[in-house]
Amino acid sequence: MAVAPWIVSDEMWDLLEPLLPKKERRFRYPGRKRLDDRAALQGILFVLHTGIAWRHLPAELGFGSGSTCYRRLDDWQRAGVW
Repeated sequence: MAVAPWIVSDEMWDLLEPLLPKKERRFRYPGRKRLDDRAALQGILFVLHTGIAWRHLPAELGFGSGSTCYRRLDDWQRAGVW
């Protein structure tokens, strides 16, 4: 069975995770829990592979919202990851 191209394998994640900047939660008033980086990356890859608009990213897939994935991509680009 073929794996969807937006699914990040454990081996690939082991290579990518150290490259991503860590964002620590505030101790006081931490706010909403941040979406897992791996889920955000898979959401980004889904949008890039399918060509859908960010706002049409299906929440049912577990990648978070399109705006969250777009914001994470922008954060990583600004940090020099890509």
